[in-house]
Amino acid sequence: MGAQCKNRPRNIAAAYPDALEMLSVPVVRHDKNAVLPETVRQVQLYALKRCASFLPQETMVQRVAIIGAGLSGLASIKCCLDEGLEPTCFERSDDIGGLWKFAEHAEEGRASIYHSVFTNSCKEMMCFPDFPFPDDFPNYMHNSKLQEYIRMYAKHFSLLRYIKFKTMVSSVKKRPDFSVTGQWDVVTNRDGKEESAVFDALMVCSGHHVYPHFPADCFPGLNKFKGSYFHSREYKEPEKFKGKRVLVIGLGNTGSDIAVELSHTASQVYLSSRSGSWVMSRVWDNGYPWDMLTLTRFETFLRDALPTAISDWLYVRRMNRWFKHENYGLMPLNRTSRKEPVFNDDLPSRITCGTVVVKPNVKEFTETSAIFQDGTVQENIDFVIFATGYSYSYPFIEDNTIIKCRDNEVTLYKGILPPRLEKPTMAVIGLIQSLGAIIPTADLQARWAIRVFKGLYKLPPVNDMMKDIDEKMGKKLKWYGQSNTLQIDYISYMDELASAIGVKPNFPLLFLTDPRLALEAYFGPCSPYQFRLTGPGKWDGARNAILTQWDRTLKTTRTRVVHDSQKHVPFLNLLRVLVLPLLLLAVFLMIN
Repeated sequence: MGAQCKNRPRNIAAAYPDALEMLSVPVVRHDKNAVLPETVRQVQLYALKRCASFLPQETMVQRVAIIGAGLSGLASIKCCLDEGLEPTCFERSDDIGGLWKFAEHAEEGRASIYHSVFTNSCKEMMCFPDFPFPDDFPNYMHNSKLQEYIRMYAKHFSLLRYIKFKTMVSSVKKRPDFSVTGQWDVVTNRDGKEESAVFDALMVCSGHHVYPHFPADCFPGLNKFKGSYFHSREYKEPEKFKGKRVLVIGLGNTGSDIAVELSHTASQVYLSSRSGSWVMSRVWDNGYPWDMLTLTRFETFLRDALPTAISDWLYVRRMNRWFKHENYGLMPLNRTSRKEPVFNDDLPSRITCGTVVVKPNVKEFTETSAIFQDGTVQENIDFVIFATGYSYSYPFIEDNTIIKCRDNEVTLYKGILPPRLEKPTMAVIGLIQSLGAIIPTADLQARWAIRVFKGLYKLPPVNDMMKDIDEKMGKKLKWYGQSNTLQIDYISYMDELASAIGVKPNFPLLFLTDPRLALEAYFGPCSPYQFRLTGPGKWDGARNAILTQWDRTLKTTRTRVVHDSQKHVPFLNLLRVLVLPLLLLAVFLMIN
């Protein structure tokens, strides 16, 4: 209730001005200036206290420590400022951007990307929800272009003044009186000088692409291998691999990107995959961005409404529409799993040209070769690149059980909050993966967390939070094949957070009051602007941003004027896409 009140009353009388009128005890009316009998006053006091118990009580949280000045950290700084809090952000490097800040060499304790990284989400789906990309920015952009946007965002909202650069957080621990105050001792180090400060709340925004997962023990003979091998975080550019034979282990976005890039310079590239993966192109039907056509509220509704067998069949059919994965050795073992697909526009082409050869998992290494699970052998391997992902770790948190409170697995309520803390004053922002972009997700996570910090959103009991976590893990096992994955369903997750803090659009009302906007928001892309239409943090430009999102999308590709009588009508395109599933649904309902 109170979570949706932007200007919440700060005292009982203001909150319930007519409370005395609602008392169910017979009271003789007095002049409003007269002194009431003591017994009546006691009844009134009791009733007002009972009314107050239903109001969220705003806490004394004021100073917030934010660890990391990447995308999640910047979103957290701004959300703190929007709510009147005092953020201090600690960044160990000399710049903002986190993962997207390219460096020529991998640096310890920092995320690392290769020079050719492009975004997999288009600009309309990955922007900060109250700060659209400039019209002339491409739909999918190079890391340097995204970094330019990040700097624009930080400058526009004057965020840099709240960041302490070249400052490493070395220790975070609860204060002795944490059960009462919820405060944290934060120890930092800058130029060898150690400092300590007390904060009312903590937002961990250090990401999960820092500590490489390097399963060397899973590959017998690797220690005998005479070629070079390293984790993909060390890879930067393809020049030194010219004329070499390279084995890339891991069919994810990074592994496929590196394999495709090396296929233009190396003499041969092998791409090893343990379980396969669906591969998608950024360019979808009629040349539109994939996420603007697939991440819609109506598609989510249809997926949940259809019988599982039909939903799975449609999913496999859609994923195979570009090319038949079985013919390219890429078919995932569990084809109906909604595990995050690989985004690569060129991989099928490089495979069919023979410059990339897909192989099963490596069984063992010899001094010069790799032996695969199917018994085949590739000789004279020069380099092995392990694109095997990352482990998430927070070495600065002294009590590791705060985040990993059960079976050494990350256990967070709503993917944000450690559920067993005596006081809810820590949030982990950005520790999720989904088909949706991280920027709008982190922004909404930060808004939710700050409402919790301030006591404007009342958390359920610990047992209920743990039960919710267990239910989510069960759904993850069903949809993604493993319960401890960071992956979530984007729209469902965003709506869950948005509903809790009163910023989810009310679509029944919207269809009555603004049908044009309702149609675009429900049947069109679930773009970030939707979560700034109403409630706390409302942005006045959100409606216009939604109604003009297709114009900005097409502006950067229609660089040569072509006269065409057909105009883009997202709703009609959607109806064409949905003809088959709607027919199947009708047949199913008739049979049953």
